[in-house]
Amino acid sequence: MDADALRDLFSAFGPIRIRKMFGGNGVYVDDVIIAVELRGQLLLKGDALSAPALEAAGSTQWIYPHRQSGKPVAMPYWSAPDDALDDPEEMARWARAAYEAALRTRK
Repeated sequence: MDADALRDLFSAFGPIRIRKMFGGNGVYVDDVIIAVELRGQLLLKGDALSAPALEAAGSTQWIYPHRQSGKPVAMPYWSAPDDALDDPEEMARWARAAYEAALRTRK
């Protein structure tokens, strides 16, 4: 997914900024990251409050094996719900939830 496609997808949410990162793209609102796109998969920021809704929508948490130990490492990002990937209005709802999660977990 390129930067133009991301801007189109988030168009109903509002202005976003895209930065290259980790071989993909980070999606930012102001200076807050709300999503990452890696290898064509869009992952939305989540936290303890938003995770149940993401799970209910069929999203899965980004988990990868630790390079040295092989133990699973859970990241605070969840796959975007399928119905939001082709509907900017639906994506706006999830983007707002991701923004709120990012604000709650901001250091």
